[in-house]
Amino acid sequence: MAKTARKTARGRAAPKFAKVGPGELVTLLDFVRYAVSRFVEARLAFAHGTIDPVAEAAFLICEALHLNPEQFDIFANARVTAAEGKAIIDLIHKRVTTRKPAAYLVNKIYMRGLPFYVDERVIVPRSFIGELLDSHFGGDGDAGSLIDDPTAVARVLDLCTGSGCLAILAAHHFPNATVDAVDISKGALEVAARNVGEYGLADRISLHRGDLFAPLGGNRYDLIITNPPYVDAEGMAALPPECRAEPKLAFDGGADGLDVVRRILRDAPDHLTPDGGLICEIGRGRELVDEAFPDLPLLWLDTEDSEGEVFWIAAADLG
Repeated sequence: MAKTARKTARGRAAPKFAKVGPGELVTLLDFVRYAVSRFVEARLAFAHGTIDPVAEAAFLICEALHLNPEQFDIFANARVTAAEGKAIIDLIHKRVTTRKPAAYLVNKIYMRGLPFYVDERVIVPRSFIGELLDSHFGGDGDAGSLIDDPTAVARVLDLCTGSGCLAILAAHHFPNATVDAVDISKGALEVAARNVGEYGLADRISLHRGDLFAPLGGNRYDLIITNPPYVDAEGMAALPPECRAEPKLAFDGGADGLDVVRRILRDAPDHLTPDGGLICEIGRGRELVDEAFPDLPLLWLDTEDSEGEVFWIAAADLG
């Protein structure tokens, strides 16, 4: 009887890869080209720290070779050893056959140039808030600055912290602040604790397990940052395999995607200082948010790769 074809996680026959012969792929660029061809052929989805197959290929190849992504251009035309080439090919094939995000395959993601540990217990970080901390909270006198003096920020809250990356970026950006980071997932907090420890910030970042503000008592903050679940029911049904490998809890925002956002806006006034504010990422749901909260003067913030996916509101405007 013929052998049954090996299946992928979603039931399709696994792709068959032609064997790469000795000397056929030589430089880092050769391996990038090969990876891009395989990724496009397999119709992979890219939204986990890289936005296209070229960037994803370069990321995986650098990780296989223990290089920082910023070093790729320096070594693009360098040759790789046979053992290194095998490790790269194995990663490329694993990315195609498992459809897992590349970050899970190497247990690493970069945000604002900093590396963070990730695994399947947390969503792969790709928040725009890290960039906004740099562009809108600099205190350089620019009219777009939302907080005049980062050194005066004493307490920050990161809701739905996941891997803890935003809490860590906030600790770096606000040097005199203590940070509370909350998540409902025990596994996510284990990952966050690892990252907090690796950055030596255990004395400034406190991790709390619970549902949004529940474990915080009456604490108040100068800044609340949050990248909560905001995918609606239709979006959940259409998630690509890469996203289905991530924790459903980190995506599911209810029927219209705003279940968690509504609760955050409802309760945030009780946890903000008078001059504080809330920055919240909601993906592509701006129209729904504006319709749901027509009386709130939300300020929509753009980044290099997003438009109207994050809003800011001052404590005074929340009531």
